[in-house]
Amino acid sequence: MEVERWLEVDDQMRVGGSDWLYAIGDVNGRALLTHMGKYQARLAADHILGKDVTATADRRGSPRVTFTDPEVAAAGLTLAAAREDGINVRAVDVETSATAGASFHGRNTPGTTRIVVDEDRRVIVGATFVGSETAEFVHAATIAIVGEVPLDELWHAVPAFPTRSEVWLKLMEAYGL
Repeated sequence: MEVERWLEVDDQMRVGGSDWLYAIGDVNGRALLTHMGKYQARLAADHILGKDVTATADRRGSPRVTFTDPEVAAAGLTLAAAREDGINVRAVDVETSATAGASFHGRNTPGTTRIVVDEDRRVIVGATFVGSETAEFVHAATIAIVGEVPLDELWHAVPAFPTRSEVWLKLMEAYGL
């Protein structure tokens, strides 16, 4: 059976403004990832139970990982997508292996980390990590994106030494903080 279109849902996952019909996961086309379908199900259930909820994570910070060698992990918007949305953005790139903790995975292991910064609000709207086991980086990025944490505040989120999380310090330094 070929699907001609997605079921359009509101931010409570209700189909076409219905007060009883909900559509979650791939059928609504919002974020075609298992974990985002689980998020949508949780929101729909909360709404059915009478809680005041609005889905935002599947639009702003949807995390995703491609388990290749090297891994590619990302959250939020790419530079191109942010520009298409009319956001005044700047990309900041650093080597994923540019930390002391990275040496535990092999000195000079290839990979690049990028954040996409909304320059007007000084918040991260996207992040991509390429390198060995970078899937573990994506949740911190998702929190920064969904929480709209200002870069001036992230500057005070000190990474433990020596860990690969120091890539965040490298990103803040490369941004100019």
